[in-house]
Amino acid sequence: MVVEVALIDVTPGAEQAFSAAYAQARALIAGSAGCRSVRMTRGVETPTRFVLLVEWDSLAAHEEFRASPRFGDWRALIGPHFAEAPRVEHFEDL
Repeated sequence: MVVEVALIDVTPGAEQAFSAAYAQARALIAGSAGCRSVRMTRGVETPTRFVLLVEWDSLAAHEEFRASPRFGDWRALIGPHFAEAPRVEHFEDL
């Protein structure tokens, strides 16, 4: 299993619109092959910063999602609210 961690900064003033778009888009990841769980958190000190946490069966499962039409749909919903490209890394449990 790998955990995808995406640091997402949204345009100031777009926080509510981003949250609404995520609520709609969440099912696109959650219903993808190899996705075990998905969670979005919002910064307390920096309310324009969000952290996406996705547990995947493998790095390959995440890459398959990114190559699928579902990813394009996901990005079309939430991407317009990004202040910049998200920073994405993968982690494994010790």
